[in-house]
Amino acid sequence: MAKSILQPLLFLSISVVTFLVCYLLAITVQVGTIAYENVSLILVVMGLSFLIHWIMFIPSYVFQTEKFYDLTGSLTYITILIFVVYIKQLLVHSVLDLRSILILSCIIIWTVRLGSFLFWRVLKDGEDKRFRTIKTSASQFFMTFTLSGLWVTLCSMCALVAISSSEGIVMNALTYIGIILFIIGFSIEVIADNQKTAFRSIEANKDSFITSGLWSKSRHPNYFGEVLLWFAIAVISFSSLEGLQLITLISPLFTYILLVYVSGVRMLEDMNDQKWANDEGYKSYKNNTPMLFPKL
Repeated sequence: MAKSILQPLLFLSISVVTFLVCYLLAITVQVGTIAYENVSLILVVMGLSFLIHWIMFIPSYVFQTEKFYDLTGSLTYITILIFVVYIKQLLVHSVLDLRSILILSCIIIWTVRLGSFLFWRVLKDGEDKRFRTIKTSASQFFMTFTLSGLWVTLCSMCALVAISSSEGIVMNALTYIGIILFIIGFSIEVIADNQKTAFRSIEANKDSFITSGLWSKSRHPNYFGEVLLWFAIAVISFSSLEGLQLITLISPLFTYILLVYVSGVRMLEDMNDQKWANDEGYKSYKNNTPMLFPKL
């Protein structure tokens, strides 16, 4: 009885703390950014990020479906980034800032590709196994959507602050280095996803694990690509940040921690260890292939 009461309270508490952490971060880094209706644009988009997720939680829980979870994240990225660029242009009455459009385009290209890929995959598979028990609990499912709001907010924060600053994105050598790193990271993620999809499409590989292509260099090359591209976004944004705004550069570190220790890598490693616990080939592959950072 006590557990049935305490567990929902724990999930709701995590949701509240998650929102408060983002709120405090937004307040901390808002200095020097444009205000909208006397409210920092950073605070506005932070609230918008969570609002979109909370709205999408309602039909998802009512219809007991996780199919729109990843799509919600992509929709949120697109919405808050376009909103920031639009409001900035509206308030400062200037020509569209091509430097801001550059970083906007990078993130939107990534999120449209990933969101559509994950949505197509869950439709094809019929479900996302991670949510089998989560979606039956309103508090836990709500927490999961709230954590996705945290993911969108923290990952994009350095870009949002850079775009909404009075100076906008500063173009220098770091900008071009960041663009190159983004292209590399994005390419690695796309190629890795396509290689695994092609591998799984072969009936004989249904119960096998992929060890070819980029997967021979890393057990999770797609996640390495994602960490790298968010590092690239931080590099592009760096020169436009000052003072406490530099805190937002935690974006790639947050992505790494989230993918390796919370979802993604940790969950897949656990499932793979159980599925192929007695497979000597898998043991050899795991012992000789780095978990994330590729071997040369």
